[in-house]
Amino acid sequence: MPQRVLIMGAAGRDFHNFLVYYKDRDEYDVVAFTAEQIPGIADRKFPAVLAGPKHPDGIPIHPESELETLIQTHGIDEVCISYSDLSHQAVMSKGSRVLAAGASFRMLSLRETGVPAEKPVIAVTAVRTGCGKSQTSRRIATILRKHGRKVVGIRHSMPYGDLAVQACQRFATDEDFAREHTTVEEEEEYQPWIDHGFVIYAGFDYRAIVAAAQAEADVLIFDGGNNDIPMVLPDLAITVVDPHRPGHELSYYPGLVNLMQAHAVVINKVDSADPMDVETVRANVAATNPAARIIEARSELVVDKPELVEGKSCVVVGDGPTLTHGGATFGAGSLAVKAHGGTIADPHGHIQGSLRDTYAAYPHLEREIPAMGYGDEQVRDLEATINAVPGDVVVDGSPANLERVMEIERPVVSVGYELGQVSTDALEALLTDRGLI
Repeated sequence: MPQRVLIMGAAGRDFHNFLVYYKDRDEYDVVAFTAEQIPGIADRKFPAVLAGPKHPDGIPIHPESELETLIQTHGIDEVCISYSDLSHQAVMSKGSRVLAAGASFRMLSLRETGVPAEKPVIAVTAVRTGCGKSQTSRRIATILRKHGRKVVGIRHSMPYGDLAVQACQRFATDEDFAREHTTVEEEEEYQPWIDHGFVIYAGFDYRAIVAAAQAEADVLIFDGGNNDIPMVLPDLAITVVDPHRPGHELSYYPGLVNLMQAHAVVINKVDSADPMDVETVRANVAATNPAARIIEARSELVVDKPELVEGKSCVVVGDGPTLTHGGATFGAGSLAVKAHGGTIADPHGHIQGSLRDTYAAYPHLEREIPAMGYGDEQVRDLEATINAVPGDVVVDGSPANLERVMEIERPVVSVGYELGQVSTDALEALLTDRGLI
């Protein structure tokens, strides 16, 4: 009899693991998914058109809170944890729940789930969400383009909408967002690639994604999500670490896996972090992966209208996942306000609608408002919150272009990050040494 499997996920890695590992194997029968971490993704189905003939009605997706009941009701033999940015304590707490309920607990490796490509692949991952993967990925893409290489990005899975039509997506212009009905969370990741003149693929069927992307590329760059391991087998693995959160490089899953597997490690944000924290992270990296090349990087702020910040009260919006399950309390927006002489408005007491649930779930949130936009309701509530907080100007430190999806009643200052020149030179030398340019 096939092993009855439940996949614990968060709409991304879970679907990938099903498609590349479980779907076509007779020894397994995936009975259900559970969903956690991302709002509004439970209580739907993985569609039958993608699930295959063994699942003519599709595969149900349940809240993770029902884990024990599902194991017992469906006679589950194996539970595969398939999402990221969890502390090691959280992983084993979930594993203990599974074992106590009578099932085995499993993790799948890169060797088991990585999709091969015909073109060279550079994978950029991290030890936590918000370390600076995407700015590193874009800088590498820019270096390769300077040397005449055609680069196409592949983004970590973010299938938050209609799964039946999101298996393979291509983004080259802002108009593609409307065609694909993307959420703010997705646009945060795709917009900077488009702004830099690159094509970025996304979805969750990585066999189809790789086939399409490599048809128009010399080199593929996998731009990871959270601190997940790559979905595509890399020829060069680069992991980004964050000295604003020293020690996290050793204590989060699967970020530590990324650190151990890296050919090179970028210690980002050395210009804004405490030097002692930078040294702590460097020592941890050297002890964990002594063969990896270490590159220090300045994460330099790019502020489009700094003159609007000085002396003003600023409503600051930051990257949603980084501020929520990423555990950060500030990002680029707060740093920009401090650098240009503004003050940060306190949003507490002005939070609207579903964002109240976000603040209740993540009590560490301080003055940066997380750009929550997993659906229309959250976008409306984010808009209402931004407009309700007293202030003179809105500082948008999220990677998305919020003005494109909502009406903001005050001037907006956009803030981003780009890697500095020293790390750019070091990355160029790395690519040269690896024979990629």
